Amino acid sequence: MTARTFRLTQIHQRIDERLRMEMRKRSPDTLEISRLKKMKLRAKDALHRMLRRPAGA
Repeated sequence: MTARTFRLTQIHQRIDERLRMEMRKRSPDTLEISRLKKMKLRAKDALHRMLRRPAGA
């Protein structure tokens, strides 16, 4: 695992944690949930793009 993939994994996990915290609230902010879900998806997509790339590229 490269430093960048490790960093993207950490970012994805932190966003996921924030998302879970927001959803546990009595009155969750739907706009914040939507924003966090989009951020999480962007991090996941970036991670998948990096993992699909050949090692020498």
